[in-house]
Amino acid sequence: MRRILISLCVLALSAALLPAQTVDHPMLTLGSEAPDFRLPGVDGRTHSLKEFARAKVLAVIFTCNHCPTAQAYEGRIRQLVAEYRPRGVAFVAINPNHAESVRLDELGYTDLDDTFHSMKIRAADRHFNLPYLDDGPTETVARKYAPAATPHVFVFDSARRLRFSGRIDDSEREDLVKNRDTRNALEALLAGRELEVKETKVFGCSIKWADKAASNREWREKVRGEPVTVEPAGAAALQELRSGKSGKVRVVNVWATWCGPCVAEFDDLIETNLRFRHRDFELVTVAAQFPDEKDKVLKFLQQHHASTRNLIFGETDKYKLMEALDPKWDGALPHTLVLGADGTVLYSQTGELDFLKLRRAIVPALNSLAPWPGLSPIK
Repeated sequence: MRRILISLCVLALSAALLPAQTVDHPMLTLGSEAPDFRLPGVDGRTHSLKEFARAKVLAVIFTCNHCPTAQAYEGRIRQLVAEYRPRGVAFVAINPNHAESVRLDELGYTDLDDTFHSMKIRAADRHFNLPYLDDGPTETVARKYAPAATPHVFVFDSARRLRFSGRIDDSEREDLVKNRDTRNALEALLAGRELEVKETKVFGCSIKWADKAASNREWREKVRGEPVTVEPAGAAALQELRSGKSGKVRVVNVWATWCGPCVAEFDDLIETNLRFRHRDFELVTVAAQFPDEKDKVLKFLQQHHASTRNLIFGETDKYKLMEALDPKWDGALPHTLVLGADGTVLYSQTGELDFLKLRRAIVPALNSLAPWPGLSPIK
């Protein structure tokens, strides 16, 4: 429970009253006309408000890739679209987040960030059945609607006046849902009835406005100043590292300063550590070099701000290193293992990493240790 509460703070989740917004981003009020938009979609088309003109009702959903709450609702959004589109309801999802304002440690529950490229991957992987549009670069549309958090639903009637603003329902865990607010609003509008509930609070991840990019850069500078060390580890220590039950998801990367692919991907490894280190996670780098090259290894690690657990092989027989860490490894560098909390090998890669595949090995393993309520499985 303590880990989950800490993660909640790190992820900057907020439960916000709808009328309460910053002066810069006043929320769209009930009765307002739907603000127009013209945004690129993951389907390669540019979408605008007028293409939904014939719909009886329009639901505009502000959501994103990285937020665990938003992920928890992806299946329910698909279900709403499947049920209500045939009845004349149009749906559109919009990502309001400025990608450069999302801190790496806010990506600890996701395989994908909030860039347009990642939006395309998420939509394909999760079989989105509604337009998914990107407003992140300018946030022009998001500033007009001013959602409180992701996900946030705005429902408009046939005259495109705002009739409902708020949550999809009242729990990330679908089995605990008591009030299906968006569904109730759609039913009322389709039946010509007055809505019983017109506004609700919204719980989820805060909107990543562009002005947060500066604080993100400050945070990156802060972590770049963290101390960097390297320690020797012999074959016995590496064998224990490989097989021990750490209680954490552990990534072990074997590399060398003279290995081009190792050097090329090293910064991405450090970013991987910054994504997940606030969870039950540890990145361990192992320099496959001789003990008397420690200073050279440390200099490289310092240049790349590797405030991870860094080891250098403490013996001169590299074949002992291979046998201790991974008997199946042929010795080519780089070599990477993802180890479960019980030491089980969850993922193994010799050669350059595909970091999406790496994250897709890490996230489910972390979620099995400290699950986020309602998260959909990563495929």
